[in-house]
Amino acid sequence: MSAEGANGNRRPPTRCPVCGDMLAVTRLQCPECATELSGQFSSCEFCALSEDQRGLLRVFLASRGNLKEIERHLGVSYPTARARVAELLTALGLDDQKPDTRVELLESLARGEIDVDAALGKLG
Repeated sequence: MSAEGANGNRRPPTRCPVCGDMLAVTRLQCPECATELSGQFSSCEFCALSEDQRGLLRVFLASRGNLKEIERHLGVSYPTARARVAELLTALGLDDQKPDTRVELLESLARGEIDVDAALGKLG
């Protein structure tokens, strides 16, 4: 399992190799002056996504959630595009929502009626 992203940057693991629980960010360092901060920092839920999943998320947002556009952009069938979006939702922990509620929220997000933070707040 490679921890390198498409741009060559190493990505930290998100799960403990011993128990499988989520790892916590506890140290940050400035690459310029080497200043270090220690503490308990919250992590970005999107940071745990794979490069492919983040790419799909970018395509999803750029196409405003239109599965036909995602299908065309990725060069896959409609069922494959739909399955990949479902996998992305699962990776983000959003798969336990009622389908109609989730679709309505994503459509509202795509239309610009709500922002990502508001959508996440309603989902979780």
